Amino acid sequence: MRAHDILPDHLDEARIDGVAVRKGSVAAFLANARSLSDPRTDDATRAEAEQHIREALPALRAVGLFEVLEIRDARLRAWVESLS
Repeated sequence: MRAHDILPDHLDEARIDGVAVRKGSVAAFLANARSLSDPRTDDATRAEAEQHIREALPALRAVGLFEVLEIRDARLRAWVESLS
């Protein structure tokens, strides 16, 4: 399966199990996860990354991200799991 089989180029989002999943959802999560895992991240950036992850979790779960991949940072993984 290729990316365009899930979300064709002319569309910006798809509905999966009733949840809107936008292009870039996984990439944005990864960027935010890297920010949260970096001890040099300032408090404002950290708070923003946390909020963005909270908002993206329904879409990430709808695509099954955490059924296939595990967050390596134990503290970040525990935090994301606590938001279930």
